[in-house]
Amino acid sequence: MTLKKQKLLVLYGSQTGTAHDVADRIVREAKRRHFSALAVDMDTYQVHNLINEKLVVFVCSTTGQGDPPDNMRLFWKFLLRKDLPSTSLNQLQFAVLGLGDSSYLKYNVVGKRLQKRIEQLGGHPFHSLGLADDQHDLGVDAVVTPWLSSLWDTLIKMFPLPAGLDVIPSDICPPPKYKVKFIESSVAASRATTDSTHMSHTEEGHQSSDKKVGPLCPFHARLISNSRITAPDHFQDVRLIKLDIRGSNISYVPGDVMMVKPQNLPSTVDSMLAVLGQDPDRVFVLQQNDPDVALPPCFPEPCSVKWLLTNYLDFNSVPRRSFFELLKYHTQDELEKEKLEEFCSPQGQEELYSYCNRVKRTILEVLQDFSKTSASVPFEYLFDIIPPLQPRAFSIASSPKAHRDELHILMAVVRYQTKLHLPRRGVCSTWLSSLDPADDVTVPVWVKPGTIRFPSDVDVPVIMVGPGTGLAPFRSLIHDRCGQSLGSLTLFFGCRSRSKDFYCIDEFKDTKILQVFTAFSRDQANKVYAQHIMAQQGEMIWSLINDKRAAFFIAGNAKSMPDDVKDTLCDIISQHGGMSRDQSVLYLQDLERKKRFQVEAWS
Repeated sequence: MTLKKQKLLVLYGSQTGTAHDVADRIVREAKRRHFSALAVDMDTYQVHNLINEKLVVFVCSTTGQGDPPDNMRLFWKFLLRKDLPSTSLNQLQFAVLGLGDSSYLKYNVVGKRLQKRIEQLGGHPFHSLGLADDQHDLGVDAVVTPWLSSLWDTLIKMFPLPAGLDVIPSDICPPPKYKVKFIESSVAASRATTDSTHMSHTEEGHQSSDKKVGPLCPFHARLISNSRITAPDHFQDVRLIKLDIRGSNISYVPGDVMMVKPQNLPSTVDSMLAVLGQDPDRVFVLQQNDPDVALPPCFPEPCSVKWLLTNYLDFNSVPRRSFFELLKYHTQDELEKEKLEEFCSPQGQEELYSYCNRVKRTILEVLQDFSKTSASVPFEYLFDIIPPLQPRAFSIASSPKAHRDELHILMAVVRYQTKLHLPRRGVCSTWLSSLDPADDVTVPVWVKPGTIRFPSDVDVPVIMVGPGTGLAPFRSLIHDRCGQSLGSLTLFFGCRSRSKDFYCIDEFKDTKILQVFTAFSRDQANKVYAQHIMAQQGEMIWSLINDKRAAFFIAGNAKSMPDDVKDTLCDIISQHGGMSRDQSVLYLQDLERKKRFQVEAWS
């Protein structure tokens, strides 16, 4: 008699790979307890099927100023529909694990709202709401690990194992997600090598397609220019990147976001090949190994090792705890095994956090440190140990009215120093900044709606606060409106120095509908930020908002800037509107409800 397994669905939403990693951990642990388990990102899941699910764990992060992550927005929008009956999810038993950062004002608000909304629709929580904090000394694992332990205790009580069946011991290595079949055929090798090369600006690379451009079918846009727009001696390298989208069916409006499918740099690919001892031209076919786990969409068949390391595996990311839990199964060296087991123990979490998270050590660097273990990892387990590369989002900085058949982005190249000798680098920004238009290269892209929506009525004045690369969505709107001299635009822009990082300065001259106020924080003894200049223009801002019904937008770094600007706006409302502080907060909340106050923030 075949055991009928209890189905457990794990739905995750995350801007980074954290929720995906936790979801995979839940699936692995569920299978050890003989559940049928599947992890799916929320926007891939057909949300109307939720009425048929019996047991679901939701894992979701909070982004920006309390926004759902990109791969949760459609799911969340559906759940908020007013026509959903309060009994829709009566059959559902669920648990929610929120992943947040307590340094932000709206800490873990998405997880809290999701819990409340599922309950409103009739769902029954079988476990307490988990709220993990990235600011904890041990990171999110300080909450995630004990929460999961308690979750399994609860689930085993709810669904006891049949007599004679036990939980699979944790020292037994779980089977890999996929099977790998290597192919020795020279024809297959030649085909895979061709598939692995950069798409050039040819009929193949610059395709004209009737298919909807998206994550499964990105458009390979030719690089027009890649210009540094900060001074050569400035610490921050910011690029204005322009892409040619002729031949695509991409359309966009100001406020939309361009998604980029990144690649790993050749130098890091070579380092990874050396660690694994693999031939870059070796060719394989990926096969299904678990009926619950589908093959990755659009994965090449056959595939070369070089393509896999260049385009799919994110070995430049900081490893999560599950990485070490899986790695320890494959070590034969006693010293390395002892250290890996320590990293996986409750007592070793502080040392693990210091080794990895504090210094942002990458998977590649860990594999180099544990070289004997790395050499013994079976190739098929790379798909379990190393997460896939995630697409990156950039606010579009151009307008189709001003730049027909083009997409522009403003991109800060991520580079910073920790205690490690080599500087830390952003995978996508470093790769994009390395591309040379003279090489006729293309970038895989698609477009998604952003978190902000500008007024369709051009008679509505728009106030914009966009320090640094927060200028991007406002440059899009400015180019959209100024070409037709429509509307009234007011921009508050902040940067360090007029001579170092005041981007696009020449574009803002001689525009009758735009007035620009600038804050250069390091050009004088006292630091001056955009919110300080706002305070000086408080009377004008109040008149625009209260008398002319203006809409107010903030874009930029999510750390403290949006909250500082919001506080200043409340002060302006209080001072010039004759309100108490509490009344000004309510006034601003009303603007937010009416979409006259919007924020797009990123970390």
